[in-house]
Amino acid sequence: MIYTLPKLSYDYSALEPHIDALTMQIHHSKHHATYIDNLNKALEKAPQLSEKSLEELLLLGEKLPADVKVAILNNGGGHINHSFFWESMSPTPSKPSERLQKSIADGFGTWDEFQAQFAQAGLTRFGSGWAWLVCHNNSKELSIISTPNQENPLQTGHTPILGVDVWEHAYYLHYQNRRADYIAAWWNIVDWDRVENRLAEALTS
Repeated sequence: MIYTLPKLSYDYSALEPHIDALTMQIHHSKHHATYIDNLNKALEKAPQLSEKSLEELLLLGEKLPADVKVAILNNGGGHINHSFFWESMSPTPSKPSERLQKSIADGFGTWDEFQAQFAQAGLTRFGSGWAWLVCHNNSKELSIISTPNQENPLQTGHTPILGVDVWEHAYYLHYQNRRADYIAAWWNIVDWDRVENRLAEALTS
């Protein structure tokens, strides 16, 4: 399987002023594209894996061939995480429905508490990584987790519902070291309809 850079459904400038056009351009056309290029190069060395989906590759984990394991996990994670991230945002975002707010608030006490815990997960991720709202595949309970580098919640038995990239390249041109300001602004461009659909699928799967 040859992976290609997904086309965004909006222009690089469409998320301004919350995420600037230059950051979006570099993030998508350089960082994300590099993950895909490196993933394809790794898979060229392991043609026996060509029939597996990206999710299946990540779940293989330590069972991957030793000579391509790190490259596939790092770059495959980078590809799936960024594809998920782009789809989580919209220049014309919906507001969270009352049903979605109730579903999430039931897991965290209140909607405000959910947002506070989510932001804290992003702020306290040391170095590079992600903050996620996830649904546990077995219990169907919602929780907030943080992962380092390009690890994905699928690798720990969770379905991602919402995720924010807190690698410095996601925000540094505009926000410099102000990660808290970036996360606060990011709430304004979350596509809550997409989040609600993901949650419904996770709860019924």
